[in-house]
Amino acid sequence: MFAKLRLAFGAALILSLAVAAIPGTADAKSPACDKRVNNTVDKLVECVTIEGVRAHQAAFQAIADANGDNRAAGTPGYDATVDYVVGVLEDAGYDVELNPFPFTFTALGELEQLSPVSVDYDTGSFSGSGTGEVIGAVIPVDTSIADPSASTSGCEPDDFNGIDWSGENDIALVQRGACFFSTKATNAEAAGAEAIIIFNQGTPGREGPVSGNASNLPDGTPSNISIPMVGAPFAAGDALSADGSTARVTIAPAVETTQFNILAELPGKNDDNVVMAGAHLDSVQQGPGVQDNGSGSAAILETAVQMAKVKPRNTVRFAWWGAEESGLIGSTQYVAGLSQEEIDDIALYLNFDMIGSPNFVYFIYDGDDSAGVGAGPGPEGSAQIETFFEDFYADRGLPSLPTDFSGRSDYGPFIAVGIPAGGLFTGAEVLKTEEQAEIWGGTAGEQYDQCYHLACDTFDNVSLEALDVNSDAVAASTLTYAMNTEDVNGRRGKGNFKLQNRDHGGGDHHMHAHDMME
Repeated sequence: MFAKLRLAFGAALILSLAVAAIPGTADAKSPACDKRVNNTVDKLVECVTIEGVRAHQAAFQAIADANGDNRAAGTPGYDATVDYVVGVLEDAGYDVELNPFPFTFTALGELEQLSPVSVDYDTGSFSGSGTGEVIGAVIPVDTSIADPSASTSGCEPDDFNGIDWSGENDIALVQRGACFFSTKATNAEAAGAEAIIIFNQGTPGREGPVSGNASNLPDGTPSNISIPMVGAPFAAGDALSADGSTARVTIAPAVETTQFNILAELPGKNDDNVVMAGAHLDSVQQGPGVQDNGSGSAAILETAVQMAKVKPRNTVRFAWWGAEESGLIGSTQYVAGLSQEEIDDIALYLNFDMIGSPNFVYFIYDGDDSAGVGAGPGPEGSAQIETFFEDFYADRGLPSLPTDFSGRSDYGPFIAVGIPAGGLFTGAEVLKTEEQAEIWGGTAGEQYDQCYHLACDTFDNVSLEALDVNSDAVAASTLTYAMNTEDVNGRRGKGNFKLQNRDHGGGDHHMHAHDMME
C-alpha cells in the first residue's frame, strides 16, 4: 500500500462536521446498521441512506471550500479528497491501495481581449495543450456565429487556407463542432498560428467555457500540440470575432506529477471472479464537482462502508478514479497496468458518474445497443447488466432510458479490453425534452445539469430524489453481483444467492432514446 496523503485535519473530523451540517442525519440510519452484516439487498439498501451519501458530498464541498473551490486532479483539493476517502474506508476496516499513475497537470489558461474592448473571459482547459503566452491578432477560422449548429470550424486544413498567418503572433479563433479538439488545434498549428482559442458552439447546452481532451488524434496517436490552446464561452467567441480584435492567451507550464486512484477490496471466496464498482473522484478546475462526480463517488463510498462486514462469494473491488476530467487518465492507466490474467478475472465493471442531476432522467448504459445510437453494444454480458438496472427501476415503477457508451466516462477502458460494463447516469449538458419532462418532471429545454462543469456544481446542485433512488441502485447492484454473476459470465458462485428476474407486468418501463447524448 502506498503512503497516504495527509490533511492537517482528518477524515473523521470532516465527516463529523459534514454530518452535523445536514439536518436529521444522525438519526436517519437504523442503529442496527452499525452492528449487523448487510448481506441481503434489503438490509443493505436500508443502511445506504441518502443522508449518509449526502454527508460524503458535504465533505467534498468542505474540501473544495478549503482548496480553491475545486477538487481537480493535480491540485491540493484532489489530494485532500483522496485523503478523506482513504480515511473513511480505513475507519470501516478496509485495507486501501493507492494506485499511482503519472499525470501532467495544466492549470486553467487565461484569456484577455485587448481590443477593441478590454475583457477577461472565463476559460476552459484542454489536456494536451502547449504552454506559453501569446499576444496578437485574433483571426476567425470558418466560424458560424449566426448558425452555430452548422459549425465545422477548423476541422479541415483547407479552413485555414487563404488567411495570412505571417504575423508575429497570430491567434486562431475556432468554434466547437463536428470534429476532435485535437484536430482543430493540429490544423491551426500546421497553418502557422501561434495560439488557438476554441470557443463553445453556441447551441443549447454548449454556451459556457469549453474544456476537453486534445491529447490524442482521432486514430489514437498523440497530438503533440505545442501551441497554447484555451477554451472560451460562445459569447467570448462572438466578441473576439470583431474586426481588429487582439487578445492575450496564457497557459502556464505543465507540471509532471503522480496522482492516485483509490482501490478497496472485499475478498470473496472466488478471488478470480472480481466485481468492480467505480466512480471518478476528481472535479474540473472550474468548480467543486459535488454532483460531477461527487454523487457517484459518495454513493459507492457509502455502499462500501455499509458492505464492510459482508463476506461476498465474489471478490468486490471498489474504485475511485483520478483525472477522469482530463481524459479518463486514471482508469485508463489502471486497466493498462493489468495483466491478461487480471483482466480475465474481472467479471464486470459498474460505473456511476453523475447520478443526481437536478433536472434528471434515469439513464442506463445501453449494453445491448437497443437505442441504436453511437458506439454499439458493450462486451458480452453488458446487456444483462442493463437488464438488471431496468428491473431495478421497473420494480419501483420508474421509467428508464438507455444511453450510449459514448466513451465519456471510466467504463471506456474496461469495454476496450472486453470487460462487461454497465451503470447509471442522470444527464449532463444536453437539454431535457418535453416528453422527458412529462415523464420525469423537471424543466424541458434546460440542461439535465445546468451547473455541469461550472462553479455552481456545489452541495445544493442535486436532485435528492434521483440521488436517493440511484444510491439504492448502486448498493443493490454491487451486492447482487458480489454474490452471483451467473447472468453476466455464467458463474453462479458458491452458494444459492440468485439474481432477481421478475415479470413486472404493467407495461414496458424501459424506453428508447435516439438523441440523448452527443
